[in-house]
Amino acid sequence: MERSRRKEIKRHLTEEEIDELLREAEDDHHLRRLGFLKNLYQGDSIPEAADREGRSATTGGRWADAWNEDGLEGLMPSFGGGRPPKLDEDEQEELIEMLRDGQPWKSQEIQHLLQEEFGVSYSPNYLGTFLRELGLSYAKPRPKRPHRPENPDEILEERVDDALDEDDQPHNKREQEDEERWMVDDDICTDGGTVLGFFDASKPQPYDNSRRVWYVDDPHIEPELVKTHDSAVGFYALNGESLVTFTEDEKKERICGVLEQVREQNPGKRILLVLDKHGAHRCKYTRKRAHQLGIDLIFIPSGSPHLNPIEQVWDYLKWTMAPIVVENEDEFKNLVQETFEKITQRISFAKKWCEKFLDFQKLS
Repeated sequence: MERSRRKEIKRHLTEEEIDELLREAEDDHHLRRLGFLKNLYQGDSIPEAADREGRSATTGGRWADAWNEDGLEGLMPSFGGGRPPKLDEDEQEELIEMLRDGQPWKSQEIQHLLQEEFGVSYSPNYLGTFLRELGLSYAKPRPKRPHRPENPDEILEERVDDALDEDDQPHNKREQEDEERWMVDDDICTDGGTVLGFFDASKPQPYDNSRRVWYVDDPHIEPELVKTHDSAVGFYALNGESLVTFTEDEKKERICGVLEQVREQNPGKRILLVLDKHGAHRCKYTRKRAHQLGIDLIFIPSGSPHLNPIEQVWDYLKWTMAPIVVENEDEFKNLVQETFEKITQRISFAKKWCEKFLDFQKLS
């Protein structure tokens, strides 16, 4: 079965011709490539043939493609008519493997590695160009969230599909939970279609020094800055009515109060709500109340806030409002609500999310 999936290797030369070339070869680069080819002829897979010559499977795949396409001329190294590079193709592949094993690297560390392992050095001005040509990226490392699963996108896609497939069982209910009161309220109608939206809480403040502005003299804000200790809880609807409200905390009772407002703003339709796994969101009290309101909850995987488009809404809201100075807390809350209402008219924050996770035929 495994052999049937192997890349087909063209036989531009006979095995006897390859043996003759091996006897005549004096250059290590030619010997290594011819040895790789001989291994393939003997029945090795590409990774096995490359490993016997001390090269990676990636290098072996590149050599096999070059051989299949251009024969011996394509397989053999060519440095052109100018000065050969300080590191040939094999050495560059070897360097990439070393860098992959020990990543991330500082520029000074790579310079030391090049000198110690290959006896070469590059100008600091050229080193970045050379590394980018090898396919490396130069960026700030981002910490990996410890609770994030390896496949959060696949998990969320499955959950969205499950929520779109309506059945008789309460979507928010877990198997081991009792049957008591898992019923939609008598006065709730959900047969008028489906509203999809994103739910989250944030703590915007009426000041922000991250956005640069122009000043003639001293770049400071003189008025005393007001503060709010309340949380802004928002619902970003794609095809319904969005809303944001302030709560004194994010306990389950407050969250359910906001869900009731979401239902009031979007009557007559089933509501699919994408949200994170905050304790007040996923507790039985909230899940049951959401079901009673005709709201199905779709939880994003742990440690994956990038999968909730309302995060982008909050970021844009904070950026838009800075550095507006307000007189008091009430004025600030009104400003948040006005700004949220305005920017959630745009569905562009969730465009990529919809393309990736949403089956519009099921939603309609």
